Amino acid sequence: MGSYLYHEINFNCEPDDFPSTANSRKSSAAQSTDKPISDTRSGQIKTISKVYPDALTKKPKSFYEYDGFNPAYDEIDHYSLIKKIGSGKYSIVFEGLHEPKEERVVLKILKPVRKKKIKREIKILEGLKGGTNIVRLLAVVAISSMDLTALVFEQLVNNDDFKNVYLKLSEEDTRFYLYEILRALDYCHSNGIMHRDLKPHNLIVDLENRKIRLIDWGLAEFYHPGQEYNVRVASRYFKGPELLVDYGYYDYSLDMWSFGCVFASMLFRKDPFFHGNDNQDQLFRIVKVLGTSELISYIKKYNIHLESGLHHLLSHHTRKPWQRFITAENEYLIDNSALDLLENCLRIDHMQRISAKEALKHHYFAKVSTRKVEECSTQSVAEGEAQESCDSSEN
Repeated sequence: MGSYLYHEINFNCEPDDFPSTANSRKSSAAQSTDKPISDTRSGQIKTISKVYPDALTKKPKSFYEYDGFNPAYDEIDHYSLIKKIGSGKYSIVFEGLHEPKEERVVLKILKPVRKKKIKREIKILEGLKGGTNIVRLLAVVAISSMDLTALVFEQLVNNDDFKNVYLKLSEEDTRFYLYEILRALDYCHSNGIMHRDLKPHNLIVDLENRKIRLIDWGLAEFYHPGQEYNVRVASRYFKGPELLVDYGYYDYSLDMWSFGCVFASMLFRKDPFFHGNDNQDQLFRIVKVLGTSELISYIKKYNIHLESGLHHLLSHHTRKPWQRFITAENEYLIDNSALDLLENCLRIDHMQRISAKEALKHHYFAKVSTRKVEECSTQSVAEGEAQESCDSSEN
C-alpha cells in the first residue's frame, strides 16, 4: 500500500494544497529569511538573553549548523496515508501507518519551500529528540516524484488539538498543562533553540493520559547571542511587541510572550486575548491593555524607531489592571499568584519577562510541582516516558 503514497496525497488534498515547485521557487525570494535588515534597524541596542545565552557554545557545531546537513531518509514504501487531519501555511498533515511495524504515525508533508528551511526544521527536531514534551521525530521521507519532503512523527494515543480543549479545562488541569508547556520551552531554550510560533494550535494533547506535545518547529531557530533575526515569525495574536516594532535582537523571551498570551486566554476564557486585525492593530491592542508609557519606555531604551504608521498608537492609553478581565465565569481560575505570573510573562520589555526556567518555580505551580515530587517518590519509575514525568522535579 505504501507504494501508492503519491496517489493518496493527490486524492486527499485540495488542488491548491501543494503549489507547483516552480511557482514556489519564484515566490521564495519574497519569503522572509533570517538575514539582518540593517537599514531599518540601524542603531538599535542589542540585548543578550539572561538565560542560556551560551547554550550552543557548549555543543559541537554539528548540532546547530544545517547548511551542509543531509538528513537520512526512510523508505517511502514503508508508509501509507489514512486521512488528512490538518493543514497550514507550510504543510499538510496526515494520519498514517508505518506498515512494517503496523504503527500509527503522523506525516507532515512540507510544501515546497527553501531547502535550507527544511534542513533547519529537521536539524532542530533531531537535536530535541527525546526532550520533555517535545513531539518526537521518527523519520524523514523523500517524495521524489513530487519533490516534497515528509516528516514522520509519533502519534499520541488520543490525539487532540489543544485549541479544542484549552478553554474548557478545570483549574487543576489548567495549571498542569501550563506547567508542562513550560517544561517543553525550558528544554528547547536550554538547548539553544527558540520555537518562535507557540500557540494552542501548535500543541497536541492526550487528556486521558495527561500528555502534551509541542509541535510545528518550522519557524524555530538556533539562538546565537547578538544575532539579528527575522521579525516575520509567530502567529499574529501571539507575536511579541519586539516583532511588531521591528526589533530583531530578540531571544527565548519571545516564546514567553506567546506563552503569556496562551495563559491569558486560559485564565480569562478569551480567545485570543489580544485580537488584532493586522500587525499594527495587534500592537494597538497590546498597548490598550499594558499602557502607552511602557511601550514608549521600551522603544527609547533600545533606540527603536517606529514606522510612521505606528505613531498614532502613542496616543495616551493607561495601564489596565488584570482584575478588569475577571468575570463570574472565570474567577474560579484566578488567584494572586496567577496574576503575578501573567504580569511577569506579558512585559513589553523582553528583558523583563520571566524565563521558562524561572516560571517553573513560580508559586502558581506549587501544587503541580509538589504533586509531581510525591508521585515520583512513591512509585518505581521505569525508563523512557515514565521517567519523563519526574524530570521537572530536578529543575
